[in-house]
Amino acid sequence: MPIDKEIFKFDTAEVARKLLGHFLCRETGEGLISGMIVETEAYLSENDSACHASRGQTKGNAVMFGPPGRAYIYFIYGNYHCFNVVTAPAGKGEAVLIRAVEPVEGLNYMYKNRKSNCDLKNLTNGPGKICQAFAIDRSLNGHDLQQKPLYLMESKRPVKKPLIDCTPRIGISSAKDKYLRFIIKDNDYLSR
Repeated sequence: MPIDKEIFKFDTAEVARKLLGHFLCRETGEGLISGMIVETEAYLSENDSACHASRGQTKGNAVMFGPPGRAYIYFIYGNYHCFNVVTAPAGKGEAVLIRAVEPVEGLNYMYKNRKSNCDLKNLTNGPGKICQAFAIDRSLNGHDLQQKPLYLMESKRPVKKPLIDCTPRIGISSAKDKYLRFIIKDNDYLSR
C-alpha cells in the first residue's frame, strides 16, 4: 500500500523520523526497484540556512512549496541528483532528503543503473547513489509519491523510537548544528 498521507500532518522533523523503515519504490520497464529508508534529513523553512527554501521560492525550488507528498529532485555538484519528499503544507517550503536506503528488490537493476560492482553496503548509502540506482532524475520532480512509477510504500513494521538516533546533518556547509538527521541505529547501509 502507498504510504498514508496522514504522515504529512506532522511537522517536517517528525516526518523525517517516521519515514524510516518505509520503502522507496521505483517501477521501470525492466522491473521493480525498492529499498527500505534507513537515513533521512529534515530541511525547514525557518531558521535553517541549509534549506533550499530559506531564501524564498524560485523556479528551481518551487516544488518544495507544496503540496506535500511530492518529489523534490535537484541536481548537485554538476553530477548527482538528490531525492526529497515535500512535507509541509502548500506555501511553506520544507522537505526531507532521503540519504540512504537498504536495497531490497531489483538489485541487478540497481547495479546496472549505478554502472558499478561495488559492495552491497555501498550501493545506495548516499543521496546521489540512491538516485543513480533508482534511475531518479529531474523528470520526476513534482511527481506525486502515491503514484507509479516512483512511490513510497507503507511498512508493515514501523521502526520503534528506541531504534532511531538523531544527529546533526552531514554534507552541508551551513546550519551544521541542527539535529535533523535521523537514522536506524547500527544499520549497515547508512551514508558515511
